[in-house]
Amino acid sequence: MNALTRPNPSDARPEGSSASADLSRYSGAEKAAIILMALGEDAKKMWGVMDEEEIKEVSQAMASLGVVPAAVVEALVHEFIQRLSGAGAIMGSVEQTQRMLMQILPKEKVDALMEEIRGPAGRNIWDKLANVHETVLASYLKNEYPQTVAVVLAKVRSEHAAKVLAELPQDFAAECVMRMLAMEPVQRDILEKVETTLRTEFMSNLARTSKRDSHELMAEIFNNFDRQTEARFMGALESKSNESADRIKALMFVFEDLGKLDAGGIQTLLRAVDKSDLAIGLKGASDTLRNLFFTNMSERGGKLLKDDMASMGPVRLKDVDAAQTRMVQIAKDLAARGEIVLSDGKSEDELIY
Repeated sequence: MNALTRPNPSDARPEGSSASADLSRYSGAEKAAIILMALGEDAKKMWGVMDEEEIKEVSQAMASLGVVPAAVVEALVHEFIQRLSGAGAIMGSVEQTQRMLMQILPKEKVDALMEEIRGPAGRNIWDKLANVHETVLASYLKNEYPQTVAVVLAKVRSEHAAKVLAELPQDFAAECVMRMLAMEPVQRDILEKVETTLRTEFMSNLARTSKRDSHELMAEIFNNFDRQTEARFMGALESKSNESADRIKALMFVFEDLGKLDAGGIQTLLRAVDKSDLAIGLKGASDTLRNLFFTNMSERGGKLLKDDMASMGPVRLKDVDAAQTRMVQIAKDLAARGEIVLSDGKSEDELIY
């Protein structure tokens, strides 16, 4: 595989050819995946000499490639330029990966590989477990023997093990801790059995059930409606299913939810938003939210903002909605970077001083 993933310096070409394509963004596994996809059935022998872990790694890369520019394809397999020049770009997808694997591996093996590809990312089972939310993993482990749980928690990262233990029933977690303290080196055959069980019983089920909740997706769509469209669709939904409407409302983050930010969060947001959006957005805000922003500004800054709001006169509702939507999006971006905390009102989000 190394010969496939490292370009040969002696193969340099004139600048402007496919050799000038930037290959630094592609990992070794991704480069190998592109070549194997470009070769198609001619790559059967190459698949055959790879071990199972290499097949998994390349398959995972292949499934998430997306569109690969023709220049990159040519740079990686320049010995076949004439053959590929008419093919242009190629598409790497889960479906394409499955079709190719079906040509070279038994169906049972392909099904197992595809379930792992669709599941959490990671080179091996322990890497994958590190990407499973602690609540989900704890929900599975609480039904296992404490000794099995001890083996699993000893193999994952310590910070993830701590989160999982905190989610387990207290007495059961304490027993698992005691088993971990007394645990001797685990025999290879036992570890392999645990890995197999996790792969076949937990990961395969997780891959089949980890589709995104449709209410979360719909809440994001509703967040991007203007006020009138949101009210119209929410009203229609409430007439058909009050339960669904309530779940979507609970998942939505709207402009008034900015009132849940602490002083530091408001000040961070003030530095990030456009001043014209701030003035227009606050024109349509409640008195409570408006005062929250003013109290977190300097006296001079607050006065200037109030003057701007007064001088602009009446503002169209759609302009207010647009400005508020942009402010909410900036708040979400800041939260994603860890610069502010968006509270959903749950008790665990409260701050203790």
